[in-house]
Amino acid sequence: MTSSSRDALFERLAALGIETETVAHPPVFTVEEAKAHRVRHDGTHVKNLFLRNKKGAMWLVVLDEDRAVDLKDLGRRIGAGHVSFCSHERLRQHLGVEPGSVTPLAAMMDKDGLVQVVLDAKILARDPVHCHPLTNDHTTAIRGTDLVRFLRATGHEPAVLDLDAPAAPSL
Repeated sequence: MTSSSRDALFERLAALGIETETVAHPPVFTVEEAKAHRVRHDGTHVKNLFLRNKKGAMWLVVLDEDRAVDLKDLGRRIGAGHVSFCSHERLRQHLGVEPGSVTPLAAMMDKDGLVQVVLDAKILARDPVHCHPLTNDHTTAIRGTDLVRFLRATGHEPAVLDLDAPAAPSL
């Protein structure tokens, strides 16, 4: 990912009238590293899972950074069946980012609309949402309603999933 892609992201956000605040920090690859370099503690900080099922369908699942995830349960809840993590090559091809830089903002790179975005309802409950702006050496704060508006503008109607609600029983 280049800084020109990040510049294009910020231009797109500005064109939509979306205000953000971005801070620089050393590159981070895990939630623990991100916490160590955090300067803002408000809102919701996210982690992102780029998943696929056996048929090759893909999901970008955006979760509160501290949420424990059972992939079997998550796959059922999103209607994907068995899911696994996408390869680095698939990540680069469809979202245009490197491992450690996965972000809901990368939906703008999915020009073919092959990735379904799923937002954990919990992340929309506390503003702002903190995520990477296509690189893992910056963090951008964006209001939850603006994140949803941005995703819609990229052609990705996000599914909002309440992971705190009981899962529907398997049939």
